[in-house]
Amino acid sequence: MKTTSLTRLILVMLVVACGSAALLGFVYEITKAPIQKANDEKELAAISGVILEEFNNNPFKERTLIPGKHKGQLTLYPARKDGKIKAVAIKTSSDKAFGGKIELIVGFFLDGTISGYQIISSKETPGLGSKVSDAKFSEQFIGIRPKKKTFKVKQDGGEIDAVTAATISSRAVIDAIQKAYDAYHKFSTRM
Repeated sequence: MKTTSLTRLILVMLVVACGSAALLGFVYEITKAPIQKANDEKELAAISGVILEEFNNNPFKERTLIPGKHKGQLTLYPARKDGKIKAVAIKTSSDKAFGGKIELIVGFFLDGTISGYQIISSKETPGLGSKVSDAKFSEQFIGIRPKKKTFKVKQDGGEIDAVTAATISSRAVIDAIQKAYDAYHKFSTRM
């Protein structure tokens, strides 16, 4: 009698587990495309926000992978006006953020000068690390080239004012932008 109850319990648990797995798989397949579309729209909005030059192509459709200086590849989005590249945006990231990985889109003029950046994914602490998105911090980067400036926070001997109480997040943004700049510099020599 105990064996029959145990067998029945195991069978019920197996059916529930298989049903739950099938339901999760079904929900994943249904939501995968809308989530990807929302992420693509967020990236496209960020690209438009950091490219200050006028362009008439769809940089998102012309994206290309470029090798990063470190491991991995970055995504480059060319902004063209009448077929000629006017500026680029690069999707980059850093694993050095306080909350883990931070992803951003960085815009560059053709001479390598930063036109701006926008955070597209972050798990930074609201009210602290999330302030790396604020204009007070992000506007420091506009118009500079990382190689021509001491590209570190002031606490590390650089010229960038870190976000108060969020130095780690500030360093992560600088790390990600440096990766994008290094990849762009390497890529631009081939253009």
